[in-house]
Amino acid sequence: MFKLSIIIGIYSYIIFFLGITNNLYKNNIVGLSLIFTIISLLVIIIINFFSRHRNHQRVNGATPSFLPAVTNNRNRKMMIVLSLIIIFTQALINLVGALGPELAFDALWYHLTLPKIYLLNHSISYIPGGLFYYSVMPKLTEMLYVSSLVFQGEILAKIIHFLFGILTLLVIYRISRKYLSRPFSLIVCVLFYSNLVVGWQSITAYIDLVRTFFEVLALYFFIEYASNNKFFSLVKSSVGLGLAVSTKILSLTSLFMFIPLVIYLGLAQKKDTGKIIKDIIMFVLLVFLIPFPWFVFSYVNTGSPFYPFLTSVYPISLESSIFNINSILKDYWGIFVNSPDPISPLYLIGLPIIIFAVSKFNQQKKIILIYSFLAVILWLLIPRTGGGRFFLPYLPALSLLIVLSINILKNNLLKSFLIALILLTSISSVIYRGIANAKYLPVILGTETKQEFLKNNLNFSYGDYYDIDSYMKNKIIPKDKVLIVGIHNLYYIDFPFIHDSYVKQDQNYNYILKRDDIVSRSHRGWKLIYKNDISKVALYEKEN
Repeated sequence: MFKLSIIIGIYSYIIFFLGITNNLYKNNIVGLSLIFTIISLLVIIIINFFSRHRNHQRVNGATPSFLPAVTNNRNRKMMIVLSLIIIFTQALINLVGALGPELAFDALWYHLTLPKIYLLNHSISYIPGGLFYYSVMPKLTEMLYVSSLVFQGEILAKIIHFLFGILTLLVIYRISRKYLSRPFSLIVCVLFYSNLVVGWQSITAYIDLVRTFFEVLALYFFIEYASNNKFFSLVKSSVGLGLAVSTKILSLTSLFMFIPLVIYLGLAQKKDTGKIIKDIIMFVLLVFLIPFPWFVFSYVNTGSPFYPFLTSVYPISLESSIFNINSILKDYWGIFVNSPDPISPLYLIGLPIIIFAVSKFNQQKKIILIYSFLAVILWLLIPRTGGGRFFLPYLPALSLLIVLSINILKNNLLKSFLIALILLTSISSVIYRGIANAKYLPVILGTETKQEFLKNNLNFSYGDYYDIDSYMKNKIIPKDKVLIVGIHNLYYIDFPFIHDSYVKQDQNYNYILKRDDIVSRSHRGWKLIYKNDISKVALYEKEN
């Protein structure tokens, strides 16, 4: 997994440097992608060859020394079979959603639209104004989406995000196997993957599953470091978190989880203070080093390395509600019940089990406990506008913590009940997501056109756009330029355009496309030539 993460990170920077050097052309992307793929495969083959010879005496599949004895369970095989069926079914349902056209707001706003604009301009640049203020933030995932738009389109971008959900599952399983038997490790995967927020994210071209993959990878290597005390394992952990920051700058807050873990582990292993401080400095420096080119790019263009955060555009302060117990309870209850992307209530149900099991945790399990506790505290401090998906990167650890606690129980009847509850809840999630994703089947199977699907499913009242009757396709030619006014989500625009949020006074355009049929005073002299009541747009042409 570490090699794969490095390959992904390097490839994203190849696209980034093509963009900042104004070389973001299709041929360049295709050619470099092919060369990079061949070189990566050769490097992996060579590394694996020498690794096998160096480790020929190691027994494959050996479990770590801190793996507890497998609980004698008569339903072991049934747990494995049911878990695999649920995971496979959920993945298949998620794939159905991933194969359909994009509908999600943030994807149509900037996750896909910015790569499209970058390709249109053949460069990656700062886009001023109040719409694309995220244009200079670290964008590891969007760089992958740039390539997906070249090779296929938004469906490939959605599949990429879906696959990161699968990769996250694999890492969760590998972490779980350090502590649990195979059946219980699969239960951890079921608990995580059956979250509605995971199912929803798996069908979008967002970035949160990519961030989750890198964050859980950082946790995995930290646990390895706790086990083998090899410095390179700690390096791998910091690289994983650095890639997470390159995906979403909010991951910087996870430093406030890993730094205490480094201190805890150092004290538990009786390391001297100087060694602990050196480990912390190395960890922090690497986390900042990996997204550093993006920080430089942002600083050069905006004067701030973290733009728009910590600026007047997007000021950040600690949540004022963190000292209000009623507000805290309301917020936590909200992500389980009222959030549009809810988290499974099983995490609430499992809380008493965790409290009961804490005293029986060894050092290795306490790493998961501390990580999860700090994640819950951290979520209180950050802006919680993202709902359940802002908490998504920490669900793997919480899922493992709950199953670890269940596994400690001596009462087999209670243990069986809780496992059955996880499986039944996951089945309900499968059914719910299946019903939600069923709308994609007609367009995937070809019984409904993409045009008709988007006409029926996009939220035009909320700022989405699509040329539902192909008027713009037939009217606008490549030499035209359309000024977009009042339309928020621009991904499905397939003609030369500039947006009102960043148009310059001296820029020329010969059409205005608005969300209504009223032209401002500055645009008098323009006549209405087209209006669509479904997509809620109006097109104006300059009078001769």
